[in-house]
Amino acid sequence: MMNITEYSKEQIQQGIDRAREQLDGLNEHIRLLFAPKQIKENNFEQVCDIYSRIDPDNYDTVIVVESYDKVLDKKLPMSSHNYFETPLGKVKVNDALRNDLCDEDDDFFVSDEGFSKDMSLFQQLMMLQVVMNDFQVLSIQIADEGPYIVKELAYVLEEVMASRNALIIFSCDLPVDRKKEYERLKSMVQSEDNTELMHFLNSGESHIDGVGSFIAGIIVSKEWGLSIHFLNEDYVQKPDNNLLSGYASYTQNSKVILESV
Repeated sequence: MMNITEYSKEQIQQGIDRAREQLDGLNEHIRLLFAPKQIKENNFEQVCDIYSRIDPDNYDTVIVVESYDKVLDKKLPMSSHNYFETPLGKVKVNDALRNDLCDEDDDFFVSDEGFSKDMSLFQQLMMLQVVMNDFQVLSIQIADEGPYIVKELAYVLEEVMASRNALIIFSCDLPVDRKKEYERLKSMVQSEDNTELMHFLNSGESHIDGVGSFIAGIIVSKEWGLSIHFLNEDYVQKPDNNLLSGYASYTQNSKVILESV
């Protein structure tokens, strides 16, 4: 099955254009995206739906957050690279922001221990290089999905990024056959208390691939008062799609919700 890194810029642009034809216009209030870790032929349409909504003029930096599948010495490693390269070219790393995060808390480190070309980062960059003209990027890996680390990541992002022109992408997947788990998540997300979410994270019961990334995104959304929208209604019949693909944005009466659009 084709991987997004095998697509040409023209193929991706065509997918974005088709998705935009179904929209009323760009959403200038989006702050977060929830995106599949791997972008493939079967979920490409769904991913285009997410990325087609953002207004590229609103962002100068994109942060890609993803979970690493093993525990590393550094809990929140950030690659030391000066740029990342895909078949569509190079994207500069936001070194100043990387340094700011390292100063913020001891759990953030510049480290290449978990770095590889298989990271979701490179999947997301392929989409970003088509929909955005000029931006810098920062990659953050969650190498320990314990509640303390996930909460620390979320609260640092919420504090440091609140006033910046940045888009944050949280990579995570929940298969479409896990609808009961999705319904359970809805009630947790709508709760004023994050205790149940933290218990869910710590219990190991979740079938989310990248559960730490997902919960960090939910916490940031709550702290910023964003409305959360997942695009599962139109794609639920396709087995490779993701119940957690969507976005979080400010609305006129922003409140934390979890709904399908």
